[in-house]
Amino acid sequence: MSSPSKRREMDLMKLMMSDYKVEMINDSMVDIYVEFHGPNESPYQGGVWRVRVVLPDAYPYKSPSIGFINKVYHPSVDETSGSVCLDVINQTWSPMFDLVNVFEVFLPQLLLYPIP
Repeated sequence: MSSPSKRREMDLMKLMMSDYKVEMINDSMVDIYVEFHGPNESPYQGGVWRVRVVLPDAYPYKSPSIGFINKVYHPSVDETSGSVCLDVINQTWSPMFDLVNVFEVFLPQLLLYPIP
């Protein structure tokens, strides 16, 4: 098993152990759905979204694609596709980040502090 494959597997296991509901699409570790709850003390509190995560072959050296399946109204989320236009994910991704960071830090920060 290659190093990126091992890392992908470790990150998915860590995400599942962090109490996130994770569903693998076609039993693939490349394409998954994650249940994401809106952050507390935000207009999104109490909301639950299904987020699709696609891990590229070069993960963790290349960022995952993140998109909301159900509608979320936010200036940094494409209204039609649900794709997240998150600078940290799309442009400044580092192999130091993992999937738990995406759901515990990046997405909550995006929703709490929108960038118009």
